[in-house]
Amino acid sequence: MLNSRQRAQLRGMANDFETILQVGKGGISDNTVKQVVDALEARELIKLRILETCPTSVRETADTLAEKTDSDVVQVIGSKFILYKESKNNKTIKLVK
Repeated sequence: MLNSRQRAQLRGMANDFETILQVGKGGISDNTVKQVVDALEARELIKLRILETCPTSVRETADTLAEKTDSDVVQVIGSKFILYKESKNNKTIKLVK
């Protein structure tokens, strides 16, 4: 679980990130979950976007994906959200205490 200082740190880092995945009318499929897991392992911090055709809200989608991938929701803003999960083999982000 992230504290507020860690969230702020991660938000700042993700500011310049491009969105790497989009969730559309298909919602969250097994393939989407696998892509998010792989991306989190490689990068630790990723930005995703919800298309207008997505059947669930941004918050619902972020929470569901976080639960299924065992990650933390850093921020939800507009149609985008940021997920963080510490990598097992590829640690690059050092969180503040």
